[in-house]
Amino acid sequence: DLTDRFINEPHTDFSKAPARAAMAQAIASVRAQLARRLQYPVAPGLSPSGADLVSRNPSSPGEVVGRVPGFAPHEIPVAARHALSRLPVWTAMSPAQRADIMTKAAAAMRRRRVELSAWEIFETGKTWHEADADVAEAIDFLEFYAREMRRTGAPRRLGREPGELNQLAFSPRGLVAVISPWNFPLAIPTGMVAAALVTGNAVLFKPSERAPVMGHLLAHLLAEAGVPEGVLQFTPGGPDVGQALVAHPEVEVIAFTGSRDVGLRILAQAARVDPGRRSVKRVIAEMGGKNAIIVDDTADLDEAVVGVVTSFTGYQGQKCSACSRAIVHDSIYDVFLQRLAEAVMSLRIGPAEDPSNRMGPLIDERARARVRDYIGIGKREGRLVLERQVTGDGFFVGPAIFADIQPSHRLAQEEIFGPVLAVMRARDFTEAIRFANATPYALTGGVYSRSPANIQTARETFDVGNLYINRPITGALVGRQPFGGHRLSGVGTKAGGEGYLAQFMVARVVSENTLRRGFAPLE
Repeated sequence: DLTDRFINEPHTDFSKAPARAAMAQAIASVRAQLARRLQYPVAPGLSPSGADLVSRNPSSPGEVVGRVPGFAPHEIPVAARHALSRLPVWTAMSPAQRADIMTKAAAAMRRRRVELSAWEIFETGKTWHEADADVAEAIDFLEFYAREMRRTGAPRRLGREPGELNQLAFSPRGLVAVISPWNFPLAIPTGMVAAALVTGNAVLFKPSERAPVMGHLLAHLLAEAGVPEGVLQFTPGGPDVGQALVAHPEVEVIAFTGSRDVGLRILAQAARVDPGRRSVKRVIAEMGGKNAIIVDDTADLDEAVVGVVTSFTGYQGQKCSACSRAIVHDSIYDVFLQRLAEAVMSLRIGPAEDPSNRMGPLIDERARARVRDYIGIGKREGRLVLERQVTGDGFFVGPAIFADIQPSHRLAQEEIFGPVLAVMRARDFTEAIRFANATPYALTGGVYSRSPANIQTARETFDVGNLYINRPITGALVGRQPFGGHRLSGVGTKAGGEGYLAQFMVARVVSENTLRRGFAPLE
């Protein structure tokens, strides 16, 4: 049906004066609402007793964005019981009805798009373009998964052999724990929560303690769109609350996006089957990357420089898809480094609410200290090409480029989550591919080349979940570029793709012999 064909939400064109004016107005409006203590519905008789999660503006840490009352770990069972008690109301709705609610939530996000972007700018330090893209992706997830549920919700006949009827049908798994990150504070939780809900599950949703206000906004939007009371339980808190969600015996699915170490602990804990438990918990985990862009000797250097800069400095490198290694052919290595450094020197860095800035702050002081530590490691392991110095009150770290990094170096192996680029020299394309594949991760990767042979080699041997050719390696679009990796980058089906919803459901095949020997009388 072409009238219901999924089309990605277009990004806002801020070169147009009305778009700039709307965003400036939204920023002013949201600034007037900062520092509030935000309440939310909880299970009857429950009053969250954990510490308040205090969200601060990374561009100006003295500015409180909001306070969200936190859960204590011992309160998770109460929330879980309430969610399960409300589950029959939700599963009684048809897949189409649940899909309609997701579509209504998408429409509400579309109406409030500029306001939601402004909240992201304040809470997570995203620039205008980055915040706008995140809200657009959240809308995409709602629209895409709604269509997928309408497509897969009805039983599907398998085969057409005479005398039998075979049908494949899906049913919800039950209770889903969603543990989301701060770096895409609306898009990623929207995708995980929407997928769990539209498939008929109840959800316990813990946003990152670094972005609780965006999580609060999402929970409120979904409730307003028609998700029944109690089916979605907003359970903000610290890491101990996340551990309580993972450990809860009635949680059937854990959807997680975050660090490799936390993801591996979740997988290990979920694999333990306690006495009395009758199923193994399903884990969907996206756990990061150490992504490389290869630039060969045939590449268009204008495009390659722009692509590498965009991929390693976008949102200050705080993306699991970000480029942190550039592997460059020996014959163009020096000229590429020179042009790369010149391009990075041209970037404006400062508060995220200023639209003239291409880079904003890191999320908090812990992140800034980690990135500074890796800059120190880079100075010991390689040759410093460029380190931008940034002053100001926020958690700013300028981009840093290191040359002559070897595959065994920490800068070539460990995820940094900041604007630090390791540049490596390769003798030929075969060696470049070998360097690119020489990490435990397999998330995103890129190639800049005009050689059909090299491009085909990359297609066949560059071992990543999402490979980009002659374009930046960030910014995957729902439906068109389903996102996710393998090896230690994660487990599960790609987000924003056709198979994602099946992870939240149980598949059942019913086979009936239709060659009846008469009929039983009606009772």
